[in-house]
Amino acid sequence: MIDISLIRNNPDLVRENIRKKFQDAKLPLVDEVLELDRKNRDSIQRASDLRAQRNKISKQIGVFMKNGQRDEAEAAKAQVAAINKELPELEAQEEEYAAEIRKRMMVIPNIIDESVPIGRDDSENVENERFGEPVVPDFEVPYHVDIMERLDGIDLDAARRTSGNGFYYLKGDIARLHSAILSYARDFMIDRGFTYYVPPFMIRSAVVNGVMSFAEMENMMYKIEGEDLYLIGTSEHSMIGKFIDTILDEKDLPQTLTSYSPCFRKEVGAHGIEERGVYRIHQFEKQEMIVVCKPEDSMMWYNKLWQNTVDFFRTLDIPVRTLECCSGDLADLKVKSCDVEAWSPRQQKYFEVGSCSNLGDAQARRLGIRVKGADGKKYLAHTLNNTVVAPPRMLIAFLENNLQSDGRTRIPKALRMYMGGKEYIG
Repeated sequence: MIDISLIRNNPDLVRENIRKKFQDAKLPLVDEVLELDRKNRDSIQRASDLRAQRNKISKQIGVFMKNGQRDEAEAAKAQVAAINKELPELEAQEEEYAAEIRKRMMVIPNIIDESVPIGRDDSENVENERFGEPVVPDFEVPYHVDIMERLDGIDLDAARRTSGNGFYYLKGDIARLHSAILSYARDFMIDRGFTYYVPPFMIRSAVVNGVMSFAEMENMMYKIEGEDLYLIGTSEHSMIGKFIDTILDEKDLPQTLTSYSPCFRKEVGAHGIEERGVYRIHQFEKQEMIVVCKPEDSMMWYNKLWQNTVDFFRTLDIPVRTLECCSGDLADLKVKSCDVEAWSPRQQKYFEVGSCSNLGDAQARRLGIRVKGADGKKYLAHTLNNTVVAPPRMLIAFLENNLQSDGRTRIPKALRMYMGGKEYIG
């Protein structure tokens, strides 16, 4: 959510930003906010004038009574009574205007960074840089579920019987590999100075509305029936929510956090072979990184965060690239975002394994996350998040890139201590 003063002072900038995101249907919202804001400020000013008038008249009543001017005193009392009747109406108007303004402000997109490429959708995202040489082996790389089944590491049929499509049982060395990757990711981020968290896996609607747009919530999150609770789709939701309605001391910034959680999401893709198996699922686990910082530091942290993910994947011998999200592919709260994509030798293309986002002060404005500066003045923090790793999707890249010609899977050196010293599985 942007600052309303930006709409007041530079509505053309806000309109241009909406056009850059190809959301022209939202253009009328700018004029609606301006009109509602004008009416609201008129109402506030009217209420302020009436309170001042009431105070002045109330003082006069005492003088009239003291001087025996009963008629004048009664007339003044009638004026006060009329003011007292009008003020609650104005206060109710203020609440109504404020609610209508907020409703519109919640769907006006955040101002994107100047460096964001302009494009309609993810087909126009721009490759930034590649890390590691993508290799296509001289033997056939099976589909990831086939690799897992040959290693007796997955049971999708049983999961369909217990839970339906979009779920899985991992077992044996594949289950151990899954846990090993998460443990390694935890320690990798701790070694980079991040504080480790295990957050709540359910959050209230006030937090949901603070961290994401309504459309994202409807498409992603599971609601707990009969309670004001949602299952988290990523631990970012809980971790940013941790700071709701708080004032942080500037000297305590940045807050650099890494969190583990299961994640629950509604969507399951069925749009091709690469989206079967464990690519799009209802339930998975993830290691996340979150930063709360000063506004002037947020772009520096943005670059550090995506680099952390690149470095993590490279220690596991997985080639990756970064893909800059174009304007039309950015969620409304985001200022700038890039995906980290891993190389798939089987498909001979890259696929998404993580996403890094700078949200500016949008989440902080919604959640009331403020910072007290050294001069005592308060300002809104900036928030960022990025995926360290999200198995089991990451297992696809791991298994394909570390598969050997004899069917075994090599365990890179960095992961062996988490796998009991094993150099291979299978």
